[in-house]
Amino acid sequence: MSSKSDYSKKILGILGQKTAISLENIKKGEDSKAKYALTRSVKNMIEGGLAEIHKSTNQTFLKITPKGKAKLNCLKLEGKDALVSNSWDGMWRIIILDMPETRKNERDSLRYILKKANFVCIKNTVWVSPFPYEHLFYNLKKDLGLSTELIIIVTNKVDDDTAKNFLESIKS
Repeated sequence: MSSKSDYSKKILGILGQKTAISLENIKKGEDSKAKYALTRSVKNMIEGGLAEIHKSTNQTFLKITPKGKAKLNCLKLEGKDALVSNSWDGMWRIIILDMPETRKNERDSLRYILKKANFVCIKNTVWVSPFPYEHLFYNLKKDLGLSTELIIIVTNKVDDDTAKNFLESIKS
């Protein structure tokens, strides 16, 4: 590992798989320099509200917080270790989001998620991406009861000019 954020990502990844883990197990098998870096990362995560300490009579345990889970979910959408491939499979994902002003907070939250998932807004309510995140939005649609407000289209056809312009816009 090379940076503090790498250690934090490693720790969040471990905590995301378990209810809690002892601090000793996090440091297990690491050299003294890495143990120090892990200790600093744990301290920063606790101060940042991503994790919390629980003590028993014999050991100290680290547990992920809801804020930590949210951070872990964001990390899973980004970078080379993303859960979903960032290479294009030839299919376009088009999402039409039409929510009334009375649901502005939900609409803004969905727009944020669309941006994080590399969707680009091409018209006021139309978002497009070449990346396979449609399952995330199928689940959001179902979980949030957005049967008519969120339309998901997966297609291999868009006109050549649109495809070229869109692919150029996401490269920049």
